[in-house]
Amino acid sequence: MTAKLESFVPAAPPQAAPEVTPAAAPNTVAKREAARAAHDALLTRWKAITEAGGTDAWVHAQLVAKGALAEEVDFSSLKEKEKTAWKEKKKAEAVERRALERQAHEAWKATHVNHLGVGIYWNEAGLPDKFDLEHREERARQNGLPTLNTADDLAKALGLSVSKLRGFAFHRDVDTGSNYVTWSIPKRTGGERTITSPKPELKQAQRWVLSNVVERLPVHGAAHGFVAGRSILTNALAHRGADVLVKVDLKDFFPSVNWRRVKGLLRKGGLPENTSTLLALMSTEAPRERMSFRGKTLHVAKGPRALPQGAPTSPGITNALCLRLDKRLSALSRKLGFTYTRYADDLTFSWTKAKAPKARRAQGAPVAVLLARVKDIVEGEGFTVHPDKTRVARKGSRQRVTGLVVNEAKDGTPAARVPRDVVRRLRAAIHNRQKGKPGREGESLEQLKGMAAFIHMTDPEKGRMYLDQLAKLEAATPAQA
Repeated sequence: MTAKLESFVPAAPPQAAPEVTPAAAPNTVAKREAARAAHDALLTRWKAITEAGGTDAWVHAQLVAKGALAEEVDFSSLKEKEKTAWKEKKKAEAVERRALERQAHEAWKATHVNHLGVGIYWNEAGLPDKFDLEHREERARQNGLPTLNTADDLAKALGLSVSKLRGFAFHRDVDTGSNYVTWSIPKRTGGERTITSPKPELKQAQRWVLSNVVERLPVHGAAHGFVAGRSILTNALAHRGADVLVKVDLKDFFPSVNWRRVKGLLRKGGLPENTSTLLALMSTEAPRERMSFRGKTLHVAKGPRALPQGAPTSPGITNALCLRLDKRLSALSRKLGFTYTRYADDLTFSWTKAKAPKARRAQGAPVAVLLARVKDIVEGEGFTVHPDKTRVARKGSRQRVTGLVVNEAKDGTPAARVPRDVVRRLRAAIHNRQKGKPGREGESLEQLKGMAAFIHMTDPEKGRMYLDQLAKLEAATPAQA
């Protein structure tokens, strides 16, 4: 339920509340079974109401079946005793009628969305409007999207009840609970990054949305992050041996994509307005702060609903949403003689003299022109270039793309490779452990195996050697693994 803040009652200001993980409730399985049975009963009741011809007809039939309906009589012809008895029966009928109407409303709520929060437009009927594509169903078929014309269609596809689906999508500025868990991790460049991860049931639903809706939307060939068959390696290899490397970072990438942009993307993909609204809301969340107010813990929205960093749907949605951005930046790059790729919010441009148009080779890489136009395009597509994270690396300096070095390499050396300092650190750690020396504080064999796997991705022979050495160490000292 939404907590109301009464302005006329004086109270102490809200205080930030610490994150507390609630203990698992006893008899969870029994409660879930009881809830499922109660929900099935509501579905059965609504089916009966529909078959009866509506709520009024169903209530009337129930009153007749229970013998609670007070028949209409000629009141003037009744004796006083009969009048009193008829009035009592009429009162009992009114009580029973109200109870049946409440039951009908409960069944209606279990099968209809009705409302999704203040400021959220919702059309239960899912009727076409002026923003629908001219051939929406055909676009959906071309993209391979499932048929999701109603909230009930979506709920069945997700394996959820309509009321549970409504709970995942409902927006409240002030709420007493949350479908997400939030924590912070340190950034490599300093500061902290907020991770907002959905709770298990919502995460499972989002994974279905990712596989059956988001990943079927068109994505540009320049996108390498979170795309099947592509990786940080394919992204780096596109820029190997470049004379000039330009790296641009987008600021607040996920928070820039609010739920309305997601809804527009889904509608453009071929889904109707109603299910696009539900999917957009259940894939986004407002940044929230936990506050303690009058003995209650509240989750207070600090901004609009946007893609959370930690939801499985967020990277795929941004890939599809950036289709036009990637098209425009690719066209610009070709015109200026650059190669362009994008890995999530990292934009990379490389210029190689041998590949550049003849007219531009003597002039060199037009970096200033590129950066100015990239900024205009990025802002035109609803994003912002991070002013402190633009880097230009020329041939004589180290050129790194998504963590891999792509400078021109000698024969026998991978074109994109792990930096030498990482390889040296791993080699030293393995050597020390082989000599019986303890590892660094916080250093585990699992971390070292991760580094070896990272090397194996770019140099299988060297990576396999390190993985074999670590396997021997793990076998010799299993307690320290």
